[in-house]
Amino acid sequence: MHFPTTTPVLIVGGGPVGLTLSNLLSRYGADHLLVEARPDVSRHPKARGVSARSMEIFRRCGLEGEVRAAGLPASQVFFYRGRDLVDPDFVRSGVAHDAADGDENTPSPGMICSQDALEPVLLRRARESAADRIRFGVRLLSFAEDEDGVRAVLEDRADGEQHTVRAGWLVGCDGAASTVRTGAGVGMDGPTGLGHFLSVRFEAPLGDVVADRASASYFLTPPGRGGFMAVDNDRHWIYQYPFDPAHRLGDEDPTAPKRLKDLVRAAAGIPDLEVTVRDTMVWRMDAQLASAYRSGRVLLAGDAAHVIPPTGGHGMNTGIGDADNLAWKLAAVTAGRAAPGLLDSYQAERRPVARQIIDVSTENARARTGYRIDDELLLTAAYRSAAVIRDAEDPATAPRPPLDVSGYHPSGGPGHRAPHTRISGPPGVISTLDLIGPGFTLITAADTPDWQPQADAAAAVARTSVTVHRLDGGRLHQESPGAFNRLCALPATGAVLVRPDGHIAWRAASPSAEPDLLHALRRILTGVR
Repeated sequence: MHFPTTTPVLIVGGGPVGLTLSNLLSRYGADHLLVEARPDVSRHPKARGVSARSMEIFRRCGLEGEVRAAGLPASQVFFYRGRDLVDPDFVRSGVAHDAADGDENTPSPGMICSQDALEPVLLRRARESAADRIRFGVRLLSFAEDEDGVRAVLEDRADGEQHTVRAGWLVGCDGAASTVRTGAGVGMDGPTGLGHFLSVRFEAPLGDVVADRASASYFLTPPGRGGFMAVDNDRHWIYQYPFDPAHRLGDEDPTAPKRLKDLVRAAAGIPDLEVTVRDTMVWRMDAQLASAYRSGRVLLAGDAAHVIPPTGGHGMNTGIGDADNLAWKLAAVTAGRAAPGLLDSYQAERRPVARQIIDVSTENARARTGYRIDDELLLTAAYRSAAVIRDAEDPATAPRPPLDVSGYHPSGGPGHRAPHTRISGPPGVISTLDLIGPGFTLITAADTPDWQPQADAAAAVARTSVTVHRLDGGRLHQESPGAFNRLCALPATGAVLVRPDGHIAWRAASPSAEPDLLHALRRILTGVR
């Protein structure tokens, strides 16, 4: 098969973050090449929790239904605590969500879909959209950067043949041991070795055992150690065991094959359990953040940019958010609609989010009495950068933390995710979030005739698309009239400009507001405040 020699964007890494970036770039019509050193998707479940914000991103890509079908039923999203799986005094907590229930804050509640089930869904769509531009079994050997791009040397692992590819931009989505990050000379700061764990992927007939206590995660209380993660709450499971790597000696080594079945049986509380071990993975809990997300023509996303303790389930989701933030900016820059300076806003917006998530997750890891798993935490992300036009009355004070750990409170302020309100409209449109993208979106509740011509004129000059949606009129109607304007603190004549990633870029009380829509777009796309 022909190997491309040039590409606007080269993505290195085909895990959930790289595949999400590929799908979003295809949605925006941006050509790219993705390479992944593995011959196929992950066999190990690894990350499992898919947050509400990630599900909203998959919804925008038209993938929400497929992801839900691949994961655990919503009725099983609970958290179990007991000495073992048969403890009669177990406690089960958490609220099961169903997407059909009409959640107040999102049309797409989070769920459990393990990485080995999620990656095939993302890969199928990526290949449908980008065909031969998705190459597994290809690894990055080296790269060199100049002012105009990156020259990358790739190796096809099947035949050892090397290929040189010229890329405008290189994005490292290649994990915690990122070759891209190392090659760019970007360092990582933060502690390592906060814990060491053995993950055992196994099969066992546990469906009937947990029938009255089915959960997503089973945390074992003393004298139990570690916990079980349900893959299907029937035969497929993960047992996660904390251990001291200094004592991995002889028969006492918990990773020794003959000990694995005994570990699982003891943890389950079923001495004669039939266990088939499929594979194991030893991993270390770290809490690190890259010193930079961009170095010239090189950008980092996901675990290449941040290594987050899994306590809270935010690691993969933070990476998916990186891809969402970066994709539309790369698409605009490579198409010539935006200046390269727009990409500086990627670090300005996403690195503070990762910093706070690392701190929250590290604190969770230290908690002795359990911790709160917040499915909606990433909905609270609020950005401040040159890609957001702050309100004139917004004081230029020290920025607040990007995430609100007290919970999600809908806001229509610049930088915030556009709030969800239920609407009726064309098929498939039930939320204001369904109106967003793939270009910029101007949402107004008023029949103000000046918005449409202003949007058309601004889009023509800025060489970008701006779609105007008027709520409570024509084909769209809010279930609660006026709800969107109330959430956005807008008068009847007001509007918000929403970026392709669903975050509000600009808010105006009327079409005559300053700066006007054209000036707002220019400032956003040039990356200049």
